[in-house]
Amino acid sequence: MNKFFFRLLVLLMSLSLIGIILVQVYWFNSSFKNNDEQFKFHVKQVIGNVADKLQKKEAYSFYDKYNKLKDSTGKDPKKEDLLEFYYVQRNTKTNKTIVYSNSIIAEDYDISSSLFNKKFNNERFKNFSSKRVTEIYNNNTIDKSNLQQSLLPDITIEKSGNLDVLDKVQYEISYKDIASATPLEDRVSNEVLQKLLKNELEEYGVKTKFEFAVYSNGLATKIKSKDFVYDKEATYPIQIFADNEGNSKYQLLVTFPHKKKFLLSELVSITVLSIIFTLIIIIAYSSALNQLIRQRHIDEIKTDFINNMTHEFKTPIATINLALDAIKNPKIIEDKEKVFKYLQMIRDENKRMHAQVENVLRISKLEKKELDIDKESSDVVEVINDAIEHVNLILEDRQGRITTHFNAARTTVLINEVHFTNVIVNVLENAIKYSPDVPEIDVFTENIKDMILIKVKDQGLGMSKVAQKRVFEKFYREHTGDLHNVKGHGLGLAYVKRIVEDHNGQVYVESEKGKGSTFIIKIPLIN
Repeated sequence: MNKFFFRLLVLLMSLSLIGIILVQVYWFNSSFKNNDEQFKFHVKQVIGNVADKLQKKEAYSFYDKYNKLKDSTGKDPKKEDLLEFYYVQRNTKTNKTIVYSNSIIAEDYDISSSLFNKKFNNERFKNFSSKRVTEIYNNNTIDKSNLQQSLLPDITIEKSGNLDVLDKVQYEISYKDIASATPLEDRVSNEVLQKLLKNELEEYGVKTKFEFAVYSNGLATKIKSKDFVYDKEATYPIQIFADNEGNSKYQLLVTFPHKKKFLLSELVSITVLSIIFTLIIIIAYSSALNQLIRQRHIDEIKTDFINNMTHEFKTPIATINLALDAIKNPKIIEDKEKVFKYLQMIRDENKRMHAQVENVLRISKLEKKELDIDKESSDVVEVINDAIEHVNLILEDRQGRITTHFNAARTTVLINEVHFTNVIVNVLENAIKYSPDVPEIDVFTENIKDMILIKVKDQGLGMSKVAQKRVFEKFYREHTGDLHNVKGHGLGLAYVKRIVEDHNGQVYVESEKGKGSTFIIKIPLIN
């Protein structure tokens, strides 16, 4: 995969994921703000309704007290005419005159303001009523001079009734003046205010804890809930008990200590779904990105494998060509010793190429489960010695040595000798290959319960923690820095792992960078 295309694809996927997350965050923030605005709107309606109900409750209490006092006097009220006016209308064609009169009468029940509050001695309460009379005169002339004379009208219509508007105005003015001089504790109680607020909040669906307090000119009063604490973000104020001029020294404050929690609770269900879907997208993105990285890594491994295989075949082919060219030389073709030498070189290089092809084919067959592995009882020490014989030529060429420490008392196992020999050979070749100096290798055997441990220890380059985790992966090869003579294509140890596991065993490595490696193979013994 092209590097630029790969990076562009990853960038676009990352930007898309970030965009989705940002949209989710923006949506959540907008929803929270919208809920906050709705909450504020509902709370303002609630405290407005509570303020109105407090005012009405106080007014009704005043009216009720006034009516009880009025009924208890047992006297007829004194009537005082406050206003009287007339209106005369004459029709010249019919010679008919209509006179309208209206009288506003004040009724004094002898109830003083002092009965409510000693500060209001001089004010008295009155009821107001009106009397309306319509008189019709036929064939009589009515003017200013005879309006007050005793003329009998032909038709008289009378109407009377209370003037509720005047009564209400008088009551409201009077009770507000009286109430303003009354202590706050006598006007409202904690219990009443608590109940009013609770009922109104429940009606508007605001089901969260609240606290309240009444302030007088900015100072707290005794009318407040136990845990009230002012919070600028969660406290809502309103004026209560306004006087006749519309002013008030009292302010009701309602605060919601769990406001944010309440607002968030309304978003919980949709937020959880949003988080779940976002996580699914992140997981899908991570999986896709991982697949892309793996695919890119496989492409790199494939390229590296092809290059390694090409290199592995190029050298023996070149050697074979050189040997053939030498044999063609007339001077050499007559020298049997040299001819045999070059033929041996050709045979050895041919075997080397054949071994590489066999290694690849074995791994391929293992993955397809086509490799036929028949097992039989064998002595593992003999197998190890046979494997050591296989690598002796390579070891002698490097002037190295293998020291054996066979400490296992029981050595009989159920294995396929050919494949298990290849396993030990691969591990030994690996130890030789990654020893930059003269290879010094130790082979140990020991018994642990019903298992035999085979340890192959070298004094070579060692490997990093990352390499130890991946060393048995197909095509994986540890970087060897300045050591350029380490050849291979990363299939040997992958083959080792597959064969050992097929024998119900385990293989792992212990290593430290610069201090060599120890490969450990555990195989079950035959009881």
